[in-house]
Amino acid sequence: MIRQILQPKEKKVEYIELIFDLIFVYVIGRNNSLLHTFSGGFVEPAAFAAYILTTLAVIQIWTYTAYYINIYGRNGVRDHVFLFINMFLMYFIGEGTCAEWQNYHTQYHIAWALILVNIGVQYLFELRNRRDSKAVRRHIIRMAVILFAEALIVAADILVFRLTRSSWLSLAAILISMCAVLVFGRSRGGDFVDFTHLSERAMLYVVFSFGEMIISIASYFEGAFSLRNTYFALFAFLIVVGLFLSYGVFYDRIIDRENKTNGLGYMFLHIFIIFAMNNITNGLKFMQETEIDLMPKMIFLLSSFLMFFGFLFALGNRHAKVRHSKYNRFFLRVALTGTAFFALMLFFRENMVINIAVTVVFVFVLFAMIRHYGNKMDEPGEDI
Repeated sequence: MIRQILQPKEKKVEYIELIFDLIFVYVIGRNNSLLHTFSGGFVEPAAFAAYILTTLAVIQIWTYTAYYINIYGRNGVRDHVFLFINMFLMYFIGEGTCAEWQNYHTQYHIAWALILVNIGVQYLFELRNRRDSKAVRRHIIRMAVILFAEALIVAADILVFRLTRSSWLSLAAILISMCAVLVFGRSRGGDFVDFTHLSERAMLYVVFSFGEMIISIASYFEGAFSLRNTYFALFAFLIVVGLFLSYGVFYDRIIDRENKTNGLGYMFLHIFIIFAMNNITNGLKFMQETEIDLMPKMIFLLSSFLMFFGFLFALGNRHAKVRHSKYNRFFLRVALTGTAFFALMLFFRENMVINIAVTVVFVFVLFAMIRHYGNKMDEPGEDI
């Protein structure tokens, strides 16, 4: 009976969730703008640190919201009111994400803390509806405590920043709360989670992150027409296509979206997949920036690609439909391909024409391997 209440058979993504996602499209662009100030051959250290902090903070806010809606959301008036309040608060976060971010630190952190409190209060409202289940009530209280604790630490960072001009406490709050959710959320099992809905929500966030990546490619068309610009634009577009197709195969063919899981690990891995995608978006832009030294932007882009595929394969490792007998060999081939890519990119680092072509080959080789693996999902006895 409890399971039927907590996990409807067909929980669909509601229009209100899609509207909520739109504000994050705006904020992603604001986050990326932090990487447009350069010094010493790379992004200014303070701006780069702010980029890491704000990107992880925004992805985490989205993750907390999607997770709550998945378990307890009813698409009712109360849900809508709380969601619209957080959408409005996100504007303050977006406005505070700029080159002069230090001047908006207080505004940013007040809005951030209030958003966390907002989600925590929604959990507490659920207590009166869950009087018949101690396990559910325990889960609600734990999630609320984690959210309120993070909000308190985020608010405390306002004072810390004024004293030290550093936001290390905010970054610590993000990492500590993520670990706490993984540890304390594990005990309630997967009965309360609609994993099909949760995986679809994560997929939609990935899709509009790809949208931001596609928009960034438009910068290759600036200025007068030239074959060189067209060449780079085409290959950059192919890179995005290859990444999108790779994720699509994982989502459609490899991930078991009817799996009984608490969904926490799945969402945790997506935080870093999306973070890597944002880095790739900026890394493709860096290729055109003459103010950035060759080696820093090369390392940044390479690490972004490896992070994306690393966490994508970790997703498959944890949530695949079946585990084939040659599973480990498959991932060894993937690792060797990534190593060869890293070496070739460093070797041709001074020739961007070859460099971007190598990247396209790497992305599509991995896509072909992923697609082959996906085709074997229904043939567990076959070698991959």
